[in-house]
Amino acid sequence: MASAFLSIVQKIIRKGNLRLTLANGETHAVGDGTGELVVARVADEEAEQLIRRDPTLKLGEMYMEGRFILEQGNIYDFLAMVKQNTTNEIFDIPMAALLIGRIALQQLKSRMPINRNRRNVAHHYDLSEKLFELFLDEDWQYSCAYYNPPGISLEEAQVAKKRHIAAKLLLEPNQRVLEIGSGWGGMGMYLVESTPGLELTGITLSKEQLKISRERAQKRGLGDRARFELQDYRTMTGRKFDRIVSVGMFEHVGIGNFGKFFKKVHEFLDDDGVMVLHSIARPKPSFATNAFIEKYIFPQGYIPSIGETIPFIEKAGLLVRDVEVLPLHYAYTLRHWRERFVARRAEAVALYDEQFFRMWEFYLAGSEMGFRWDELFIMQIQISKNQYSTPDNRDYIAENEAKLKEFEATRTPLEKVIL
Repeated sequence: MASAFLSIVQKIIRKGNLRLTLANGETHAVGDGTGELVVARVADEEAEQLIRRDPTLKLGEMYMEGRFILEQGNIYDFLAMVKQNTTNEIFDIPMAALLIGRIALQQLKSRMPINRNRRNVAHHYDLSEKLFELFLDEDWQYSCAYYNPPGISLEEAQVAKKRHIAAKLLLEPNQRVLEIGSGWGGMGMYLVESTPGLELTGITLSKEQLKISRERAQKRGLGDRARFELQDYRTMTGRKFDRIVSVGMFEHVGIGNFGKFFKKVHEFLDDDGVMVLHSIARPKPSFATNAFIEKYIFPQGYIPSIGETIPFIEKAGLLVRDVEVLPLHYAYTLRHWRERFVARRAEAVALYDEQFFRMWEFYLAGSEMGFRWDELFIMQIQISKNQYSTPDNRDYIAENEAKLKEFEATRTPLEKVIL
């Protein structure tokens, strides 16, 4: 079986410089010798068999368990080498059957009437707050930053993200804003502080995020204007809002619920209202989530294409007013997150253990791969019910951003989250 494992590695990696030691002790040079050397070792023959049969899931699992070991270079370097060779076909009938089965199961789960949203959210976002403190910016923005201008820091890019979204929302004093998926409250507090009299309702399914959001809003004196609730958008009723924003939440809706999501948006949005949807997107439908991400990181999530999303907006009676693609910005964000996380490895291991550290490292590295090599990107879709709710040109975005920069210059600095 060792030779079969080596054979599949050799089929995948034609370009690159890999030195691979098999479970039987044999060491082989793989690739054409170009690029930085990566040295890897497989600890046992069972690990070789598992990776060979199901590389999408088992490579990550074997790395987590310390059975696929990087002795030179890191997991990002190895995955980058693999991605440079993605045109090399390795699928056989068993692999194809496994993939089809996963697609069918994920499609079925996404359409089941059972509401597992809260459980799925808790799986990821109710982890220890100290974990996220290891790698996020001071405002705990756990979504793609906006690196404009290029080369700015993670902190600056996250502020630029909030500014860019706020500019598209066309905020006015005393408006009511709904944030669907309010995270740790940073986006909502930015909107409230930037606009006189604005009142925000942020909804989340994470009890940990809710607790921190409320604490942060109280500390900044925003408790009466920035209200956060433990609430599923699907069961929320009887409210209207001038503006709706959703950042980094739509990926968790599931393709079977897109129609419900935008019907609720239509229900919540005032006739002259505006929404901005910020979400990861892909260049074409994939029908299923990466098996490792599905199992360990974001259960029942789904990254849509723009083409999959817009029909549901239109069917809900909403208008698409603007679509912007932000390519590679999430790759830059994930690079910063991964470097920060790895730099604080000892703290992460003390918080959980070595296996958890490697799982999270694999997740961050693999996600960055998706944006650098699989052409994932961020889509920002501006939505309304009335074509006159938004200007007929895009000049207002830069104008609003300039005003928001003036606000940022006078804004009270954010406090470091106390854990």
